Amino acid sequence: MYSSDTIVALATAPGVGAVAIIRLSGPRAFEILRAIWHPRREGKPRELVIGDVIDPVTGAHLDRTMGVMFPKPRSFTGEDVAELHCHGGAYLARRIITVAISHGARMAEPGEFSRRAFLNGRIDLAEAEAIADLVSATNESALQQAIAQLSGLLSEKIADLRAKIIATRSHLEAMIDFSEEDIAIPSRHAIVEQIDRAIGDVVVLHDSFVRGRMIRDGVRAAIIGKPNVGKSSLLNLMLGADRAIVTAIPGTTRDVIEDRVQLGPYVLSLLDTAGIRDGGDEVERLGMERSRRALAEADLVIAMFDSSRPLDAADIAVARLCAGRIGIVLLNKSDLPQVTLPAALREAGIAVPILAISARSGDGLGPLRDELTRTIAELSKPVGTGDLAISRERHRDALDRALTALRAARESVLARMPPEITAVDLTAASDALAQITGAVTGEDVLDAIFREFCIGK
Repeated sequence: MYSSDTIVALATAPGVGAVAIIRLSGPRAFEILRAIWHPRREGKPRELVIGDVIDPVTGAHLDRTMGVMFPKPRSFTGEDVAELHCHGGAYLARRIITVAISHGARMAEPGEFSRRAFLNGRIDLAEAEAIADLVSATNESALQQAIAQLSGLLSEKIADLRAKIIATRSHLEAMIDFSEEDIAIPSRHAIVEQIDRAIGDVVVLHDSFVRGRMIRDGVRAAIIGKPNVGKSSLLNLMLGADRAIVTAIPGTTRDVIEDRVQLGPYVLSLLDTAGIRDGGDEVERLGMERSRRALAEADLVIAMFDSSRPLDAADIAVARLCAGRIGIVLLNKSDLPQVTLPAALREAGIAVPILAISARSGDGLGPLRDELTRTIAELSKPVGTGDLAISRERHRDALDRALTALRAARESVLARMPPEITAVDLTAASDALAQITGAVTGEDVLDAIFREFCIGK
């Protein structure tokens, strides 16, 4: 529910820094600012002016700051917004916020500034989520994807899809209301064609989720292999740090260890898994179950084999896990005499690229990074939607519902059912799409979305 309170929060990161920005938003923002901040001169809207922050109760001089006012509706939230740019001491910022609260403001909840911007029509829901993605971006690709959505690219696509579905529905309503009039009404075949085009457009956007999620969160790669083949050594080599314990004892890794590495513009999440083999104690078997789950959820697989030993049953089991998967196979221990060659892995059913590497010496690391970068680029390549991709489960779920409704509408037309039934399905499809931008949404959805934001945003 929209609140007309005046809210305050630290808009910069907590802790010590050069500058801390304290933001006020609401009907009393300017009144509270003037009560605690005394400018050296009267400034214009959106003009930074120097002044002094003084506690009106104690008369204590707290800081010399810059202040600025953004009158509604041309502010981020659509309300009157005021900011104090003070020195970046953690205690100082808290002290000024406390003074503002004592004069009628209240502490903002997580995401409340962005939520007010949405409720006041300054941004739509997809753009609000893009703000959160922009703040949390960890690589260039994620940053550019968030900027594209913040610029309205996704919102424009959704609006276009809805407009086409609504146009089709209006044709059906014309069939209902003017069936006996002498007006041109599209045939059932034409209606089906319109619905098919809408289905195709929604499918393309729906299927962009995997790519969008990988761009936002990073590609997940599971490192698999039998025990003691060098998986943990590879993880440490890729990270340039001793992240995983490495010993000559098989089964040392009992759980999935995850860490991230930057590959050009991409983030790769590496999952070091427990060795796959028959037998082992109960803890090791639990680790292998987690390994299989991690593999099932991974976007690509890095399978490792010991090139200094012949393939055995455990290696063949690992090779089978690679079937149908995107990934890379590594013949580790290239610094030792070679027993297993790429041809043996091809005979075992391996179809992905095979590289030689020594996780101990680092030989082959460069080609591995290059091949991983190429593979991730291929996975992240736009298909059908250009630079546009969805990256949130909420968006995919809404598109799922829209597809279900559109397919039901298509079937009802082909079954020559009354146009009223098809119109209901098309309305459901349009409403599902509207939930992405927030044109149709519930309070519980807003609560869930804006809880993800930090206080002050």
